Amino acid sequence: MNLIDLFRINFTARANVPAIHFEGRTLTFGELDAQSNRVARAFQRLGLQKGDRVAFYLNNSVELILAYLANLKLGLVTVPMNTQYRDTEIVHIVNDSAPRLILTDRTQIPILEPIRPELPTVERVVLADEIEASETAAIETRVDGDDLAAIMYTSGTTGRSKGAMLTHGNFVSNITGIVSAWHWTADDTLLLALPLFHTHGLGVALHGALTTGSTVVLHRAFRVSAVLDELLRGSITLFMGVPTMYVRLIEEAKQRGLDRAQLANMRLFISGSAPLSVEAFQTFEKMFGHRILERYGMTETVMNLSNLYAGPRIPGTVGVPLPGVSARVGDEHGNVIPDGEIGEVLIHGSNVFRGYWHAPEKTAEAFLHDAVGERWFRTGDLGKRDSATGFFTLVGRKHDLIISGGFNIYPREVEELLLQHSAVLEAAVVGASDSARGEIPVAFVVLREGKTASGEEVVEYCAAHLARYKVPWRVTFLDALPRNAMGKVEKKRLGN
Repeated sequence: MNLIDLFRINFTARANVPAIHFEGRTLTFGELDAQSNRVARAFQRLGLQKGDRVAFYLNNSVELILAYLANLKLGLVTVPMNTQYRDTEIVHIVNDSAPRLILTDRTQIPILEPIRPELPTVERVVLADEIEASETAAIETRVDGDDLAAIMYTSGTTGRSKGAMLTHGNFVSNITGIVSAWHWTADDTLLLALPLFHTHGLGVALHGALTTGSTVVLHRAFRVSAVLDELLRGSITLFMGVPTMYVRLIEEAKQRGLDRAQLANMRLFISGSAPLSVEAFQTFEKMFGHRILERYGMTETVMNLSNLYAGPRIPGTVGVPLPGVSARVGDEHGNVIPDGEIGEVLIHGSNVFRGYWHAPEKTAEAFLHDAVGERWFRTGDLGKRDSATGFFTLVGRKHDLIISGGFNIYPREVEELLLQHSAVLEAAVVGASDSARGEIPVAFVVLREGKTASGEEVVEYCAAHLARYKVPWRVTFLDALPRNAMGKVEKKRLGN
């Protein structure tokens, strides 16, 4: 099955039901189908053929969704690009994926125009809102589950971003498991403020709404005041965010004097893409009356694990494997290690990507075969599994592990402690080179508004609660931590 086969069920059965609300404009499911056919016909007139890549460089909009559906119908491969990227990153992604067309909007032209000579495969840069209308007849292109739907580039937090090849089958398998696990139905209304250039926004939020026939209230970007206003209106039942969004919602509610926000029909808050602190989880529950459901996914696999919808949601954990996904904590050979011990999280299932675009060596490095020959994806995340609950807990990235004087230091443990300090709003811990110990932990801290603390005070606080070798050797105060578009701290920038 391809994605359009899955979505077509609601294009037909819910043709007159609102699918997307966006900045005063509403499209029904039937209109999404018809208008995406028009875009597909326009792409055909431009000579695009099955397998061609089309890069997107634009923020959330109805036009983006219509073009994406058109690509799926024609068997074109979507290459979404983060709109925070500039010349170096754009040139890398475009020249690696070799799209024939870039779809964008007027606001991005000043960024793209100067680098056009460096993009030899790009035949056209097309404005999304100027695609010429065409007939709405159904598209007849045959698209199979094994065909590529998208090349999603990794965030590049550890090096040059790589293009993860995701098929229609990868997405279909994953989203059918997700909607079941999260009890997602046509009765839901999703507030979507995540960027559609990211797997979480595209492969989970949008795909889930089109699969279930639920309505999307789409925001062009996350603006905390607008999102809180939308939630308080009471029609939203489902919201997906990253930890930074939840922290900002908490701060916005405090500024408005909302001790307990009343959210009439809200059913589920979901968080992922970066670790959610225990402190944020608990504060959000007190202020909004909901326990956030934390999940775990990544570009190469879409969604892997989730806390339970009807069951415990344990702060600091990412739950159990979603339907159709297998997960284990393994050693360097892929063998399962005992529960409670820390190892690399490995993923197996039909959600796992085909490999990295034009990078067979990187693909080979990303997988291992266990003793019985099963192929497992090496996530690069360190974690452990609880024997009693089966829940997984992530402790950090392998490359973030600090080894100081022979002792392993997991930055997240130190960061969680720092966040319990009354003056600390955000914290990140990285390793710094040291001639005697190899590495030493150092902390970067953002203070809460109106609060003060010295580096010495923060170090003493850590020393009172941690083994000496885990205590940061120095503390640097920042106005904000460097983060990517999905809220992940860019630790390589701190390390530099």
